Amino acid sequence: MPLLETDGLTKQFAGLTAVDGVNLSVEAGETRAIIGPNGAGKSTLINCITGLLTPSDGRVTFDGEDITGLDSHDVVQRGISRSFQTASIFPGMSVRENVQIAAFGTQHGAFRFNFLKHRDSYGAVHDLTEEILSAVGLAADGDVDAANLPYGDKRRLEIAIGLASEPDLMFMDEPTAGMSPEETNQTVDLLESVQEELGLTIVLVEHDMEVIFRVADRIAVLHRGRIIADGAPDDVQGDPEVQEAYLGGVEL
Repeated sequence: MPLLETDGLTKQFAGLTAVDGVNLSVEAGETRAIIGPNGAGKSTLINCITGLLTPSDGRVTFDGEDITGLDSHDVVQRGISRSFQTASIFPGMSVRENVQIAAFGTQHGAFRFNFLKHRDSYGAVHDLTEEILSAVGLAADGDVDAANLPYGDKRRLEIAIGLASEPDLMFMDEPTAGMSPEETNQTVDLLESVQEELGLTIVLVEHDMEVIFRVADRIAVLHRGRIIADGAPDDVQGDPEVQEAYLGGVEL
């Protein structure tokens, strides 16, 4: 059984169908990519899955449970987290405080602790925070104000915040957007490390095709709200319909 599955997922805005009957499956432990031209419906699809939008039709199943239409905080509690296209951090707080707040604010059943029941909960949050900061390469910057981080490290911090809920699946929306080539390589290394070490399932929306073909196990191509191709990177890369829809016939 897939970890995440959508069945006929649809989202309409007045007369516009932004997501049109999408059937998508994500297996546990894989890195799944969703690509497509601007306006294809990628962000709307993710918003419908993660609870920021309510689907007009269709169903979302996660770990065998119907989560269609749940509020976003309920989706997080069930084991799905998300990093956004623009860094969502508290700039006036330290790097460490940003991660601690995320850890305290999420009561996902996969937590190694439950701070409502255990008096030593703060210690558990502290330990988890330090583990995450180390995992994303920010251990030495814990006391730095988030606002003072370089852009690439702000994106790393946002990934750390997403990991603080100890999710089973994490959506990453354009994690390398605006990065230099060096920062992009560092972020890709981080994604590969997180996936390997934590066994995390990742759904990645990304415009950088080099990144996609490096890390993705499977790719779904969205065009005008519908999936037009879905498969291994090599299969998708050579699909004429994908080349036409995505790059006007230019090979990926």
